[in-house]
This record gives sequence, C-alpha cells and structure tokens, in this order.
Amino acid sequence: MPGIAPRDALASHRIFIGTITPSGNTIVERITLAILRAFPEVSAHFSRTPVFGSVDPFPDGYDTEGMLIAARLLAHAAPDVLVWNGSKGGSIDFELDHNFVAAVKAETGIACTTSTLALDEALKKTGVTRYALVSPYDAAYQDKIIKTFAREGYECVASAYADLRDNLSFARVAAADIARMLRTVAAVKPQAIVTLCTNFPAGIVVADMEAELGIPIYDSTVLPVWKALQMAGLDTRRGRAWGGLFDL
Repeated sequence: MPGIAPRDALASHRIFIGTITPSGNTIVERITLAILRAFPEVSAHFSRTPVFGSVDPFPDGYDTEGMLIAARLLAHAAPDVLVWNGSKGGSIDFELDHNFVAAVKAETGIACTTSTLALDEALKKTGVTRYALVSPYDAAYQDKIIKTFAREGYECVASAYADLRDNLSFARVAAADIARMLRTVAAVKPQAIVTLCTNFPAGIVVADMEAELGIPIYDSTVLPVWKALQMAGLDTRRGRAWGGLFDL
C-alpha cells in the first residue's frame, strides 16, 4: 500500500491499536506512528498514565489502577489490540506484565501485550540467552534490569548507559550517542542487543546499526508495535525498515 493518498489511507483504516504510554513520554507516539506508515490499514490511539520526573511513586510495582483506567478509556474505541508501551516491568519482574495483561483481558475482553513480554518472546524465538544492554538510565537502575533479566534466564554480557535519571532527559539522548553505546557493547559479540526504555529514541537507529554490527537489536519501544501487528493478524515484514525483528 505504499504511496496511498492520505484520504484513501484514512478510509482504509480497519485495524485499531490502543497504546498506553507513560505521561512523560514523547517517544512512544512518534515511533508507533512512524512504523505504522508502512501499515496504512492500521491506526494508533493513545492513552496516558502518570509516569514522569525522576522519582517513581511506585518503585516496586505498577500503578495498576491508573494503567487500567487508561486501558478502559481505550477500550471505548474497541481496538483490536491493547499495548502497554512501557519497559518498567523489565526492571522489577516480568510477572508484573503477565498480571497486567491478564487484568486488561479480564476487564475489557481485548488482547494485550507489553514491551517486556514482546521482548521476552523475541529473545525466546531467536534463542538468545546472552545479550547486551543499552539504556539511558543510571548504574543502579541498569543493575536492577540486569538482575531481573537474569532471573528469567538471560545473561547480560555487556552494558552501556547514559547515566540519566529524569524521564524527559531520556528522550534527548542523541542518535550518535546511542550508536556509540551500541558499538561499545557489540565488541563483546552478544547474541543480541537490547535497548531498554520507551522514552529512549534508540528505535530510529536500529536498522542501520544492525546492518553495521551484524547483531540483532531489540528496542523496547518498537517491540510492542511489532507484536501488536502480529496479534492483529498482519504480516509484519512491511516494517522491515525498523529492523530484522519484523521478519520474525
């Protein structure tokens, strides 16, 4: 459907993806909408839940009720799939995301996925157990992620981070700095590189850096869009410009 006129593209929308994003996030909508340019029959719809600044009022879990409020509002539009495009579960416990998906399904009847669950699926599907981690976070938060992934059977063999703490600063990391961190961890030859944080603009460099490094890169903002498209029954290969993930 490349080259379709805007009016015809709007008329062709017949699959709806509802996405919950942290309130301080400026990257999720941009990446989602950019990917969906290759899928003109799909439209994205967004709702927010409070996540902002440098202090998390729910450091050991989710604001589940706030997230479910966002899911209920999106459910009013009867989307085909609901998405939590947030990576926090990857720093605490994957079970948080399993529980949230189950709660959304129970409340709305709509299938749901998350950044963390989509990542877990991609790693399992490609047989990855040794990964490298790149993020905008500080050392303490990076260590939390590594320990959480270790409990799921994933060994972090290299790590790079921007040492930031405020959510808005994550979105301002330059593409050149992200590429530099990716090159640094790639030197260890991991099976894959994970870029974690859905307000981190790593998704824009994934395809180019995969071509340069010869290593799969799985980005937490891109992953749930890929999985939602699959859940909606679409062939994701049209999204190949966003990385090899879309060939899975």
